[in-house]
Amino acid sequence: MSMQIKEFFIYLIIMAGSTYLIRAIPFVVIKEKIKNNFIKSFLYYIPYTVLMAMTFPAALYVTGHLISAVIGLLAACLLALKNKGLTLVAVVTSVVVLVCELIIMVL
Repeated sequence: MSMQIKEFFIYLIIMAGSTYLIRAIPFVVIKEKIKNNFIKSFLYYIPYTVLMAMTFPAALYVTGHLISAVIGLLAACLLALKNKGLTLVAVVTSVVVLVCELIIMVL
């Protein structure tokens, strides 16, 4: 085996182990049901926070221009705040970004 392949497998084992430990430690340490309302609410919002942290930067750079991305993001946020469905939010946001891109191309 070449040195690169050995290094790859060493890194792979380290990353797999650290990922496993991060997920396994809470199951080992916390035995009883969580009763603290603050911790429960904190844990409730973690998936939404992670999703937002992964999605937000990509939403700003997915189009050809930052202006159309920001306008599309604002449209999506407004529709989501009005409790519209995911399909409607996605379709309307796509149309808004398309219209903005077409306007930018004409100007």
